[in-house]
Amino acid sequence: MNVWKLNAAKSLVKTEEPTPEPEAGKYKVRITKLLVNGVDAAIYRGETKVKYPLVPGRYAVGIIADEGDASLYPKGTRVLLHTYVPAPDTGTAKKDFSEDEVLVCGRTRNGFLRDFVFVGKDEMTPLPDSVSDERALLLHHIALAKSAVDALDAQKGEHVAVVGADLLGNLICQLLIYEQASPILIDAYPERLEFARAGGVYYTLLQDETLLGNVAEITGGRLAGGAVFVTSARGNETSLPFTVCAREKRIVLCGCETAGLNMNLEALLTKELSVFGVHDGRDCLENAINLIVSGAIDLSAYRANVSSAEVSAKALENISSEPDQDVGELHIISLI
Repeated sequence: MNVWKLNAAKSLVKTEEPTPEPEAGKYKVRITKLLVNGVDAAIYRGETKVKYPLVPGRYAVGIIADEGDASLYPKGTRVLLHTYVPAPDTGTAKKDFSEDEVLVCGRTRNGFLRDFVFVGKDEMTPLPDSVSDERALLLHHIALAKSAVDALDAQKGEHVAVVGADLLGNLICQLLIYEQASPILIDAYPERLEFARAGGVYYTLLQDETLLGNVAEITGGRLAGGAVFVTSARGNETSLPFTVCAREKRIVLCGCETAGLNMNLEALLTKELSVFGVHDGRDCLENAINLIVSGAIDLSAYRANVSSAEVSAKALENISSEPDQDVGELHIISLI
């Protein structure tokens, strides 16, 4: 089978390897499509440290090619591969608490840029026919957004500040609107905010010297009743969620990337805010599917830019590292 491996930064090599023998209880899944983003590009460029060699690709869909001795899902079933999986249990061995308890495919575990993987039933989720491959590739983002909104526990009609207008920030705003809260989307880049406004986010504010006054005007002087900081939306001040939030409210720090996060906690302490961290949302994947099927999440504004696996390196190279990159463009690699 074909496997693409990063042997070093910017050194993605296609190799032919024997297809592994199936393990008991494992399904053979043919990878069909991957979604790659700025995180994958940073790994490719060597800006994010990983252990080489590494098979990249964190978000993938596929088709069960052989169910082996497992019988829950028949051959031909379309599935979403899970990006986040529990690390192996070390049993009685001494635990290294510096290690992650959740492995991330394509970063701390080999990813999906290969023809086949063998996975157990707990490492994939079957997809209904009404959810296309392109939409399914965003399910981890929707699940993460759902986890953030649940942790925030916003009340009906409450103004909530969302700092970061990238893909994840836009999905969080959609869910807040669905739950009848009122998001105030804040970002340092006008292009991101323009995309959000076109998608139905009513309150969008530029990160500038007028921000606090504008939030106060929208909220009638009360400030936000909660806030979410999206770690993947680079270019935003990390202190903003604390600044624009009212006293004794909830702050959710949301995202799978934490590199370079330095926060001034003065407002956190003086306002007696409660802070929650949401990292992967893997427990909300079924909810995410239901949100797409029910129409609660609208993905029509997102455009797929599809490349073949043969030009994976070029696709990763072309993904911009700039914070103002096109929010609506999805970079997809097709393996079939």
